[in-house]
Amino acid sequence: MHELGILMEIVKTVEKFAVENQVDKIETLVLQIGEISSVIPEYMKKVYPAAVEDTMLENAELEIEILPANGLCLDCGKEFHATVCGGICPDCGSRNMKLVSGRDFFIKEIVCT
Repeated sequence: MHELGILMEIVKTVEKFAVENQVDKIETLVLQIGEISSVIPEYMKKVYPAAVEDTMLENAELEIEILPANGLCLDCGKEFHATVCGGICPDCGSRNMKLVSGRDFFIKEIVCT
């Protein structure tokens, strides 16, 4: 489970941001995770308390937004939700696609006071 290590690095990044911007309290941390990334949102939520213990984020809420795995059909140009469609373009039926999102991982927002 590499989610704990990822969260610990996020905590370092967020704390550095807080110090540089003279932030006293962080209320919410919002992460965006691609639906086919190697990071499992449920595991992130499970290990979050351990990762933030004794840090500025100890009382901060964790919010996770799932980014869809979108594909771009290289035959007709249609963008579509690749996992819902099974990698098949709903317009032309082609399997010739390029994944354009869904493996991403971002710190979207740090809500501070």
